[in-house]
Amino acid sequence: MTHRPTSLLLNAAHALDHMFLLVFATAVGAIAADFGVARWEDLMPYGVGAFALFGLGSLPAGRLGDHWGRRRMMLVFFFGMGASMLLCAATTGPWQLAATLTLMGAFSSIYHPVGIPLLVRGAARPGLTIGINGLAGNLGVALAAATTGVLVKYAGWRAAFAVPALAAFAAGIAFALVAPDEPLPPARREATQAPLPAGLLARVFAVITVASVASGLLFNFTTNGNGELLRQRMATITADPAVLGALLALVYVAGACAQVVVGSLIDRVPVKRLYLALVACQVPLFALAAAADGWGLYALMVAFMIAVFGAIPFTDALIVRYVDDRMRSRVSGMRLTVAFGVSSLAVWALGPVVKAAGFGALLAAMAVIAVAACAAVAMLPGRAPAEEGPATDADLRRAPRAAR
Repeated sequence: MTHRPTSLLLNAAHALDHMFLLVFATAVGAIAADFGVARWEDLMPYGVGAFALFGLGSLPAGRLGDHWGRRRMMLVFFFGMGASMLLCAATTGPWQLAATLTLMGAFSSIYHPVGIPLLVRGAARPGLTIGINGLAGNLGVALAAATTGVLVKYAGWRAAFAVPALAAFAAGIAFALVAPDEPLPPARREATQAPLPAGLLARVFAVITVASVASGLLFNFTTNGNGELLRQRMATITADPAVLGALLALVYVAGACAQVVVGSLIDRVPVKRLYLALVACQVPLFALAAAADGWGLYALMVAFMIAVFGAIPFTDALIVRYVDDRMRSRVSGMRLTVAFGVSSLAVWALGPVVKAAGFGALLAAMAVIAVAACAAVAMLPGRAPAEEGPATDADLRRAPRAAR
């Protein structure tokens, strides 16, 4: 089991990862004004490179994590994120900012396939561990909203990139000092669980990849668009960027706390039933939000972000249950490459879609995406191996028939 100081820094790294990815979206209005771009929607597509590399970089990051070492890769993460954020702060135009954001996205891709497997290795309650880690990650989303709004107001948008960079450097130094060395990289260690039949593993991988694509699209549409949605539909209240940041932070804190509850339930309730129920809640919430405004919209935003964030721990929990630790980083990397690579299109499409059709159409489209996620989750096997007790050789031979 990962010792406590390392666990704390790995959770802090998750917060930094999500925080850094959303600084641009939170400060986009101020950046557009400084660069002479007439509308924030026209600047949003320049951030797509960060989210594309966030997904595409997961594949090599996962392979390096298993074969080179997860501790070493986390050090690359901390110092690379800090350096790339400083470069973002120094840019003078849209294309320079796009390039530095893309570089930051490459470093940010390291965390999920490397940090989470490092954190859950040997965990007695992996669901709760993942839930707490999810809480940390999404507190980073809340932190991006709160600190970016304040920094933009009082110190300018460049400080919103530079100040978090210093936090990344400090966390990297602390991790180098406290994280224990790895005698062997994960791929060269002893197996931690019995292998599953290839057909069952492929089926689970396909389901969680499709569900992850849907979840990633919803996550990117909401976290990148919620600020402008509130600015448009609660205009008199959110004119002050600090107030807007505080309202967004409360939304994300509520969603983040839901992950701890979900993580705890994952250890006790059949995963398929719980996952399907939570994803199904997203459909009516997005549909109702499409026509709402004012405080009614805000209440619905809290609810749909609880449902969006609450669904996040499931894919990592399924990987822990079905995949041996020696290859978890590679499996996570493959899943994330597809899921985050596709969902990065949400960042590119957000501005043009809202400009052409408005937020109502976007929220209706998110309800349709949630329906697709429900269909994917319904294809999961009835019970995961960890819910049925230790698997015997006979259990493994029967698994493909049971799954069908």
